[in-house]
Amino acid sequence: MQISAFGSWATPVTAGLVTGAAVQLSDVQVDGDAVVWSERRPAEGGRNQIIRRDADGTTTELLPDGFDARTSVHEYGGGDWWVRDGVVWFANWSDQRLYRLGGELEPLTPEPGTPRGDRFADGDLSPDGAFLVAVRERHGDGVRNEIVRLPAHRPGEPEVLVSGPDFVASPRFSPDGQALAWISWDHPSMPWDDTVLTVRNLGTGEETVVAGGPGESVSEPRWQADGSLLFLSDRTGWWNLYRWSPAGVEPVIVLDAEIGVPGWRLGTRRYVPLPDGRIVFARWSGGYDGLALAEHGEVTDLDVPFSAISAIRAAGPDEVVVLAGSPTAEPGAFLVSAKGSVRTLRAPRELGVDPAYVSVPEAISFPSGERTAHGLFYPPANPEFDGPEGARPPLIVMIHGGPTASAVPVLSPAVQFWTSRGFGVVAVNHGGSTGFGRAFREQLLGEWGVVDVDDCLAAARWLAAQGRVDGEKLLIRGGSAGGYTTLAALAREDTPFAGGTDLYGIADLAVLAADTHKFESRYLDRLVGPYPQASDVYAERSPIHHIDRFSRPLLVLQGADDPVVPPNQSELIVNALRERELPVAYVLFPGEQHGFRRAENMHRALEAELSFYSQILGFPLPPGEGIEPVVVENL
Repeated sequence: MQISAFGSWATPVTAGLVTGAAVQLSDVQVDGDAVVWSERRPAEGGRNQIIRRDADGTTTELLPDGFDARTSVHEYGGGDWWVRDGVVWFANWSDQRLYRLGGELEPLTPEPGTPRGDRFADGDLSPDGAFLVAVRERHGDGVRNEIVRLPAHRPGEPEVLVSGPDFVASPRFSPDGQALAWISWDHPSMPWDDTVLTVRNLGTGEETVVAGGPGESVSEPRWQADGSLLFLSDRTGWWNLYRWSPAGVEPVIVLDAEIGVPGWRLGTRRYVPLPDGRIVFARWSGGYDGLALAEHGEVTDLDVPFSAISAIRAAGPDEVVVLAGSPTAEPGAFLVSAKGSVRTLRAPRELGVDPAYVSVPEAISFPSGERTAHGLFYPPANPEFDGPEGARPPLIVMIHGGPTASAVPVLSPAVQFWTSRGFGVVAVNHGGSTGFGRAFREQLLGEWGVVDVDDCLAAARWLAAQGRVDGEKLLIRGGSAGGYTTLAALAREDTPFAGGTDLYGIADLAVLAADTHKFESRYLDRLVGPYPQASDVYAERSPIHHIDRFSRPLLVLQGADDPVVPPNQSELIVNALRERELPVAYVLFPGEQHGFRRAENMHRALEAELSFYSQILGFPLPPGEGIEPVVVENL
């Protein structure tokens, strides 16, 4: 055991390991005896490839070179592809057209008619296989979101079925093809606020509002063979499962746990009915995810090693396929029986690292004023090093995006990059995070920039008071909404943080309200207040208006092509700190959008952040990694 300053420890978890051969599994589907999934590959510029695994274990990459199954509907995408009888339909990233791949590859939708064109997502195939329905986002003179129908096997002009609501999602054919269900919502709501589930008889045009409205978020409609319709609703304060039929709506699974997830991306799959009526579902409770089985009104937790589940599909009468991960393994694809047995279909990446280097998170709850907030604490973990006697590790407070998202307890080499070097890490689930019920989620309404900041400060101070970290070496970092919270936490005279890293975060809320994409263009109405009526609140909550309160070093990492938080947000804060001659470093990544996808940029961002912390906390970089220092102006 070597004694060395926290942060300086040598580790096999390098930036190269974090990004090398890294993939992100985003969806899985079942096609007969085959299982099909998609992989986002940083080594290929963030391209999404579709993989088919046949019953004999043979895997085939389906997309030819130059094609990338990724839609930009809502900018966040999701529902990028679907499959039936060996045919794949997908949205291609470069032109956003829908393509059919079944032997020959052919486009089904017209070439873009505007510089930004039409975008398609979240499709469904009619029972007879003749037609597709999909969400179309049309960019031209404004942005329109509609549900369209088009031929499934030949090019054709899409026919508009649903138009009028600001947003639509989840168009789904009934088993007989005679009805269509879909979700809709209007500004200023987001899909986790107020949505409506509607069913239309395609023959008569008669429409029925099944569920939803003010104060209710409905998602994931799924038809049953008998013509009834399952859906998720948070009408009790938790996203639970319900069934609609002409006789009305009845509860199916009611728990103090979240089956649903916030609709940042389209095409989520958090539950699936088996042919005999049993239901396998994921449920988030106490900071961890898990699988459960509902049968005859009874719920049984399945004994599976997963703590985060992103997709579930039926795979026969007694099995499901899931994308899932655990605190000690990245997500993979698995076949799970209704009794809980697990077989690996697509193994998680083998990191080749001794498990002693892996920090397993502890779910924590801590006081924040009169409220209670939550988080996942990762202590340092390295079998070869310890810190000097009496010293405690520095702490990195990590803030998720959204801010309506959550910290997920699944192995992240990007977290282990820090813990194996001697940092403690706490991933905060502040008020407004999902996974803890609607009431907790709504703590952020009108309070963004207050509740989230208070909870992050409380987490850092609580862990320091517990003696688990060094209260003089507290750091904060976050991306997007988490970047805003980072800036807001540093723009406080009582900040406990020694420095922070802002990844494509928001410096000026008024600028964001005036310059962002349609999906989030009214998001701040509820988080802050309507603009410009609440312009004084926007100014008070915007870090750019409190530069005089900044006193700690800041690193800013930004994608040059970000449509969600444009580079002008980062440049506002960087230039203001430069003018005051405060320590600041800025790295702009050409070709990156909202969130870094290219391996070389992810690699550089990690090393730049480590270099930044080494300079402001005064520990040496570990030898042998060849880390290029980041330039910190005015340090």
